[in-house]
Amino acid sequence: MDNSAFKIEDVNVFYGDKLALDDVNMEISPKAVTAVIGPSGCGKSTFIRCLNRMNDLIPVFRIEGKIKFNGIDIYSKDIDVIDIRRRIGMVFQKPNPFPKSIYENTAYGLRIQGIRNKSKIEKIVESSLRKAAIWDEVKDRLHQSALSLSGGQQQRLCIARAIAVEPEVILMDEPCSALDPIATAKIEDLITELKNEYTVIIVTHNMQQAARVSDYTGFFMMGKLHEFDITKKIFTAPSNKMTEDYITGRFG
Repeated sequence: MDNSAFKIEDVNVFYGDKLALDDVNMEISPKAVTAVIGPSGCGKSTFIRCLNRMNDLIPVFRIEGKIKFNGIDIYSKDIDVIDIRRRIGMVFQKPNPFPKSIYENTAYGLRIQGIRNKSKIEKIVESSLRKAAIWDEVKDRLHQSALSLSGGQQQRLCIARAIAVEPEVILMDEPCSALDPIATAKIEDLITELKNEYTVIIVTHNMQQAARVSDYTGFFMMGKLHEFDITKKIFTAPSNKMTEDYITGRFG
């Protein structure tokens, strides 16, 4: 039995004629935090968006190779893409709550799934907000606009919204880049908690963040995965000279 959450095999990604990912192979462990690091434009976001087929929305996108999620190739013809996106949730760089109440933001995916039972929705909303470590801050104002929250609170609300539909994986594309250090620390603590229940994959520009929160790290450069290993090894004894140069700040 294959124990990886994702198995990426010989993946090339093109935007039109431009090669964005070049022969990527890696296995992502379940219920662990995997960080994806590398300079701007190296393919980090392209890579993470392949994992829940978000790149499908780009007309010139084309992929070769296989991405297996729990052993199933998510790019095979008979895959239900909506189901894949439910099972593999995504949190973006900028918090993007809907202009609705805190409660309705969290319940949004449940309503789309056709869940109408009020007490069930209430239960899931509370447990999702608790898991996203924001319940105590919002429980008395659930029916106020989500846009009244601070940036850090909005990002945790977006995490709660992703959790509510019971995904197996949470993808985070630079989730702290728009946040101050205090809000960032809260999200980092939250990521450490989330891996008890979810597979977490985080793209980050912040090397210290990758070192703090992740179990595994992949270093991308010019669309290639140059090194992938246990985070401690990547940051203390990288095998690849390019990884070492990036981590020690010689470029990037």
